[in-house]
Parts: sequence; C-alpha cells; structure tokens
Amino acid sequence: MIEVIFGSVFWFIVATALLVAFHEFGHFWVARRCGVKVLRFSVGFGRPLWMRRGQDGTEYVVAAIPLGGYVKMLDEREGDVPRDELAQSFNRQSLGKRSAIVAAGPLFNLAFALVAFWAMFLIGVPDYQPVIGQAKGLAESAGLRSGDRISEIDGAPVDNWTHVVIGLTTRAYSGESVPLRVVDEAGQERLLRLDLASLEDQVQETKILEQMGIEPWHWTRPALVGGTVPDSAAAKAGMREGDLVRRVGAVEVASFVAMAEEIQKQAPASDGRVTLVVRRGDAEISLPMRAVSSVEDGTTVWRIGMFAELHTTVRRAGPLAAIPESFKEAWRITAGSVAMIYHLIAGDASLRNVSGPISIARFADASARAGVDRFLWFLGVISLSLFIINLLPIPILDGGHLLYYFIEWVKGSPLSESAQVAGQYVGMAALLALMSLAFFNDIVGLMAPH
Repeated sequence: MIEVIFGSVFWFIVATALLVAFHEFGHFWVARRCGVKVLRFSVGFGRPLWMRRGQDGTEYVVAAIPLGGYVKMLDEREGDVPRDELAQSFNRQSLGKRSAIVAAGPLFNLAFALVAFWAMFLIGVPDYQPVIGQAKGLAESAGLRSGDRISEIDGAPVDNWTHVVIGLTTRAYSGESVPLRVVDEAGQERLLRLDLASLEDQVQETKILEQMGIEPWHWTRPALVGGTVPDSAAAKAGMREGDLVRRVGAVEVASFVAMAEEIQKQAPASDGRVTLVVRRGDAEISLPMRAVSSVEDGTTVWRIGMFAELHTTVRRAGPLAAIPESFKEAWRITAGSVAMIYHLIAGDASLRNVSGPISIARFADASARAGVDRFLWFLGVISLSLFIINLLPIPILDGGHLLYYFIEWVKGSPLSESAQVAGQYVGMAALLALMSLAFFNDIVGLMAPH
C-alpha cells in the first residue's frame, strides 16, 4: 500500500510539473517574442524551493505546491513600471499580441499531447481487438452476435476496443440511435443500429457497455498466463508464462474474467489466501498464494500479480505515419471530452465523473507501471484536458481572458476594470466549486463502503 501511495504521489508530481511547465513555457515563449518582459516563471505555488535569476532578469522558480504554476509579466495594473520599460508592459501590447500570449499556454498543451501520442505510436500500443464476446439486451436486439468485429461507429473507423469504449460512451448520454458497421466471423459485413434511447435517464458511468449488453471478446478468453509481476503473489507461488488457470479453489473457471471474479469472491473470506490450479503441459499443479488488496473507486480489489494473454493487436506506426495517427487520437479524445463536458452541463451525466488530483495521481501511477506507451498516453490525455479546460470561457482561466479580448474586439474598447474584477471573482468561485467537487468525489471514492 505504501509503495502504491508513494508511486501515485511521485508520478503525479512528475506529470503535473512537466505539463504545467510546458503550459507556462508557452505563455513565456510567446510573451518574450512579443516584446513583453517576464518577471517570474514559476512551476508550482507557495514557498520557492529553488530559484535562479537569468541574464534576462527573469526569476525561474520551482515552488513547494506542485498543483499549477504561473508566468508573471510586467504589467502596470500590478505595480509601478519604470518609464523606460513601459513598452515591455503586457497591458501596453496590441489586442492581437495579448491574445496570442494568453492562447499560447493551451496551444502548447495541445502540441505536447500530439508529440506524446506520436511517440506512443512509434513505440507501439498494445490493445484489444474490437470483437464482441457476447451480446445481450440492447446489443442482441440490435443484431450483434458473438464474434462480430466492430469496424465503424457512426461512420468513424474502429481499430481497437478503446475506440469502441470511447465511441459508445460519448453517445450513451444523448440517447442516440447509433449506426454500427460489423464484420462477422465468416467475413460478411452488416450495418446495424444500436438504439440507446432507453439508457438516456439511467446511464451508469462505470457500467455503460454492460448496460448495452456488450461483453468484449477478450473477457471470454481462457485464463492463459502471459506473465507475472515481480515479487507478486503469483510469482512467489511459482506461476509461469503459458500456464492455463483451470480452477480457483474447487471452482472451475473458463475465462480470465471468471477467474478474476472468483478470486474476488474467495479472497475476502480467507484474508487473501487462494489456491489456483493450473495446467502446465500435461500436468495440473496447485499453486497456493495470498492475494493483495487495494481500494479502487471505493471498492476493495484483490490481485495476485498475473496478467493474461489479452493484448491481441498493437497500434504502431513509423515516424511519418505516426503524425496523422497522433492527430486522429487527439481529435477522438478531445471530441469525447467536449461531449462529456456538454452532458455534465446539460445534466445528462453524473457529476461523479468529475475527478480530482487523487484520482489523477492513481491513474498516473497505474499508467507508469503499465509501461512507457501507457504513460505517454496518460500524459497526452491530461495535456489535452488542460488544453480544453483552460479554453473554457471562465474568468481567471485563459479562456476567460480570451473572452474579455473578444468583447474588447467587438465593442472597440476594453471592458471596464470593475466588470473584469467582478468576472474574476465569479470565475474564482466557479473554479473553487469545481475543485471542491473533484476533491469530494475523490474522497468519497476512497471512503465508500466496500
């Protein structure tokens, strides 16, 4: 548990510091090129842990609280400015230059995400085939059958199971009738329509595909051991790559998911002690072990430290081919995120979807443990989130400042100082409310009964 907490904090700080530094560097870089003097470039808030003054007069700071950062520019609204430096003051710049400086932060986050996805595709991303294992309920009524491969969702190509999850989840809240193109095991193509209207008022965020009656093919595969985590319960018990798990205790299991479910049933009653019976060659071997528990989204999960042979496709591209792929990935995630924000505002999606730093930290640790490719994907997703959130037209955020500049452009003069100050207070209140909700959701997730 201590290792998990330390890892979560460490990778959260690494990710936050990196992404915030890049965001603020965008403001800094464009400001300098627009002739604005930068007084301080800080990663983090609070007491400086490290500080250096550059030859350009800028203070470069790493501060104690790694939850943000800022670039402080010369500005007459924030203090006296020497007469010979007035031309370098931010408030004296043209509307176009001020807009470019403000927009640079989010745009640099977008650029970072594209580079992260590009590197991810160079390395290669293991994923699951978009194949249906079992169809029930809505999925069965729509004509989906076991073995069907989903090739398109509403005209958008589908290459892996992640695309299926994103494509269907973002449409579930609006109760759309979604066209699907599938290919069956015989190679015959069919066009189906999945009617999600009945889900509109009862969508459960963590069980959307289950509500649709869709069970992925990889859930139904036999529990063939792909490997073990070093020093895990499975490794210490002698489990090997290629072992086929046949039973958990006396209960036969036909799939990896069935094995995992049975471990969750048996482990709590025996303080984590379970026995897995595996087939190794022609022999059956009993492997007693003690599962380790952790709390995830308010639920106790028991793990033995083995992973199955489930990755059936690898998304990989060369240096040039990875460029359009990175743009596609960024667009897919951005569209899904914007759709989720819309459904949150419209009340279609639960506010429980709003996550805070605790959830992000746990996600950071999990992705870092999963490999470089998954951590790059995590960094890309978080960087895109910063891009989207900072462009929201909320005063105090970059998008709020751009809104002020748009109004200035329309009316030909800046908003009054009192109106801007009032907007800042409103924006601060909205941001504090959002942060409070995120922390609340994180804490509830940790403390919920399990």
